[in-house]
Amino acid sequence: MLFGHGDDFYNTTGEVKINFSSNVWHGASLDKLKDYLVSNFNAITHYPEPDAASLRRLLTRRHEMQEENVLVTNGSVSAFYLVAQAFRGARSIIAVPSFVEYEDACRLHEHTISFFPTSDDLGNLSLEGQDLCWIANPNNPDGKLLHRTELLSLIAANRNTIFIIDQAYKAFSTEDQLKPSDVKNNPNLILVHSISKAYKVPGLRIGYIVAPADTISELNKYIIPWSINTFAIEASKYILIHPAQFTLPIRKWQRETAEFIYQLSKLDGLEVLPTSTTFFLVRLKKGVASELKKYLLDRYNILIRDASNFRGLDETYFRLSTQSSAENQLLVDALKEWLEQQ
Repeated sequence: MLFGHGDDFYNTTGEVKINFSSNVWHGASLDKLKDYLVSNFNAITHYPEPDAASLRRLLTRRHEMQEENVLVTNGSVSAFYLVAQAFRGARSIIAVPSFVEYEDACRLHEHTISFFPTSDDLGNLSLEGQDLCWIANPNNPDGKLLHRTELLSLIAANRNTIFIIDQAYKAFSTEDQLKPSDVKNNPNLILVHSISKAYKVPGLRIGYIVAPADTISELNKYIIPWSINTFAIEASKYILIHPAQFTLPIRKWQRETAEFIYQLSKLDGLEVLPTSTTFFLVRLKKGVASELKKYLLDRYNILIRDASNFRGLDETYFRLSTQSSAENQLLVDALKEWLEQQ
């Protein structure tokens, strides 16, 4: 039996799955991190730091920022809900297709919501009257990326709008993106980061916000003390202190993605959308994604992400995250078989 939410799934029957659905670095080695956490198991007999202060200090040194510019959260999703709560009742505009949690967080806190397509020319985007603008960069689910200069121009031209830029997948692209130091010159910028996705530890739920000091001060009013558990804090500190153990081979992964896309593009019945990351959208020219997902899971124990519940997409879209070359080829063969039956 499978239980799932968002990008992930839980398997209760023990079958081996090839998971093209989850956007995390599949090749991370966690043995040394596991040994460290086991050796520090007794740390859970004490309360964690109420504000993850030791981790925040490490993050500020890494980004050459001040402590008042950084806030650690229980994952990036908690950061979205925290921002929405702090600006309760605001007018929010969200780039779509996008992660549904932006919209859910805004609705919970009674925002007035509007949307704009990620395909729009930002130079023509009107943000008059909008309090908040939510953009994922790189974007989930399509892997679209806005260059740093393009975003900075948009932010500078709209000082009355606060931009929440979700950079959870920053490590999944080599292109120039916003830097934590950009908040120094942009009082209307909030950056949301994830520690977990590039290091294959999404279950730890650890993320952080970088923003101007007055914004962090406002967000701190709504933070729940002791909301970051001890293992999440210690694991994140270990990752930051031992970066060589957690190097994501992004160029190699991108080459594998390019080859994967090339093989998929040779199949009749599929349209592969352009991407700047290691995950991407595919559109079926015949059939629907839900039926394909069931076929692959039942017949090959392969899991894909049905993308039909992303605003702006329909039942023909699914998302893939590049796995190993051998696993990628298995999916290509399985897709070819399914398409021939349509």
